[in-house]
Amino acid sequence: MSDWKQEWIIGLYSENAGERAATAGEIYASGHVRANAATGVWWTNDELRRLLGDQPQVTVGVAVQPETFAKIRPANGMPRLAEVPAEQDAIEFELHYAGGIALDVLTSREPEGAGAIAKFLAKQGEGVQQVEFRCSDVDRATEILREQFGVTGIYAEARPGADGTQVNFFLVAGTDGKKVLIELYQPARDGTA
Repeated sequence: MSDWKQEWIIGLYSENAGERAATAGEIYASGHVRANAATGVWWTNDELRRLLGDQPQVTVGVAVQPETFAKIRPANGMPRLAEVPAEQDAIEFELHYAGGIALDVLTSREPEGAGAIAKFLAKQGEGVQQVEFRCSDVDRATEILREQFGVTGIYAEARPGADGTQVNFFLVAGTDGKKVLIELYQPARDGTA
């Protein structure tokens, strides 16, 4: 990500709560702007817009090294770790700030492994790895994206995600030609996530 600043990661574990919040805002804005540019056309489809919401709930996923993860979590009050399916190479927790700013901080269970987070960290280093949009029906949204926009999900249909969600991922071309990983997630039936 061309506008990425490595000091933002350090800001997430600052002793100063204001600095952590300001840093989270910078990271969120950076990921959100890039995702909006890549997905803006999606909101031209009425049904997809209803599935995602006119005011979509967006979470920016930030991949960090395990040692950084171990600094960010206690600095932010030890947020609960998400329950991630065993086959996924991730440990994660969410951070929420005023103004609807939400970050999903992720690291790899196996830093030298072949999982998505480990590969991202090895290739890109720490930074925005994905942008997540809440969706009321991931399978239907996947169909619309394929049929109306030629965007194919990484999976043919939704799969289990963190905390009982259903998820699918889409690599979408950004305005700079680089791909943006978009995750659509459907909350668990009990309303969590």
